[in-house]
Amino acid sequence: SMATNHPMTLPDDFSQSLFSFEDTYQGYLKGLLSCDRDLCRASFQRWLDADGDLRNLYENLVQRSLYEVGELWERGLISVATEHMATALSESLLNLTYPRLFAHPRTGKSAVVAACGSESHQLAAKMVADFFELEGWRGYFLGANTRASDLIDLIRGKHPDAVALSLTLYFNLHTLLETIAQIRAEFPNIPILVGGQGVRRDGRDRLELLPGVCCLLSLSELEAWIHRFANNHV
Repeated sequence: SMATNHPMTLPDDFSQSLFSFEDTYQGYLKGLLSCDRDLCRASFQRWLDADGDLRNLYENLVQRSLYEVGELWERGLISVATEHMATALSESLLNLTYPRLFAHPRTGKSAVVAACGSESHQLAAKMVADFFELEGWRGYFLGANTRASDLIDLIRGKHPDAVALSLTLYFNLHTLLETIAQIRAEFPNIPILVGGQGVRRDGRDRLELLPGVCCLLSLSELEAWIHRFANNHV
């Protein structure tokens, strides 16, 4: 008989094989839409435990879910309060990644990161600042509604290797263009990186005509830029 009485041995990674990115994502999204902090935290932690790639977590859990929440709000299917709470909840959960984030060796490079003009949406900029930290840079994060004069003061004081600006609303493009002009007037050579949902239309074409301005539409593109920068400045 083929039957044996030996207990079945489970592979060490068995619990991981039961983990599903899509199920965890759907749980997280459900938590955001019902403002269920415990469900969001549990889903976030499961993803973090199953996969050490923080870029994957930021892009495919946090960013993807907030884009979906934003679309539901634009279609009038959820309230603006739900949209704001989902964003605040996600921002607070990013703290769970910090022990891993700051464990990476430092490169001595730094970036100043800000949400442009009257932007109250600072989560995308926060994720960019975190991502610089993940790559061993120091990310100086200026939150929402940063005035150009404050931004320029910080650049003067910190001498960063790059400035990254986030634009969530296309409506604020003119403010972004003014801010870039003010930075350029004083710092002719510093690379300026621009990203966010507000850059996705003809804004990108206008921005990329400006000297030293690079549009990055994902954390993958930011990662590639950081690696190119490192190779050019060895």
